[in-house]
Amino acid sequence: RGVAGRLRPTDGSELTEPSRPSLPDLAPAGSAGSGRLPFGVPAPDASLRADFFLRPVVEVARALLGSCLISTVGGQRTVVVVVETEAYGGPDDPASHAATRAGVTARNRVMFGPPGRAYVYRSYGVHWCLNVVTGPEGDAQAVLLRGGAPLLGLDAMRERRSGRTPLAAGPGRLAQALGVSGTLRAHDFSRPPLRIVPGWSVEEDRVGVSPRIGITSAADRPHRFYVRGAPGVSGRPR
Repeated sequence: RGVAGRLRPTDGSELTEPSRPSLPDLAPAGSAGSGRLPFGVPAPDASLRADFFLRPVVEVARALLGSCLISTVGGQRTVVVVVETEAYGGPDDPASHAATRAGVTARNRVMFGPPGRAYVYRSYGVHWCLNVVTGPEGDAQAVLLRGGAPLLGLDAMRERRSGRTPLAAGPGRLAQALGVSGTLRAHDFSRPPLRIVPGWSVEEDRVGVSPRIGITSAADRPHRFYVRGAPGVSGRPR
């Protein structure tokens, strides 16, 4: 298996999920940041159509594996391959920020749409976390981007992380490596400085599914998806 070539730009006539080359074998876990990940460079003008995100959150969480996050925040181009996600639903999901008696609040408003926007929030007042809003407008749900395999711009990621490793394993590290902060709240992922573009398909035997990490409510729901053996996967559920 290998990369069939550079990604081709999509246009409005193509399917929701453009054809993508197969994901090659990843470097061994722990090698993230080595600069030797065997991926091609994503096409700068390839984008996922808006209706890619207009689906149930669990479906989008799985489909985002293998896609690329391209950040040009601060004029520095950094790229990671998404290798770990978690799905969070609406009021019926006790672990979701939308599960509140207050309904729409200043904090969770972005979760209610439109889809394809960034829901960015502080975790415990310390780390920024990056989410992708999914589903129809008014139906709060979002995918937490938990881990990325560094692809391009490793020096910038190391600088943002003050030399700490891993670079992008875990939601706080991922956001920091890409330069994500609250200024990107409600940002449209089809536009710079932060875009999600098609990357590589991930075969089913490479996809791990588990309960979500670091929560107590609805902790048994199998809504975490990850690429087995990939650098950038943050850890195991308790």
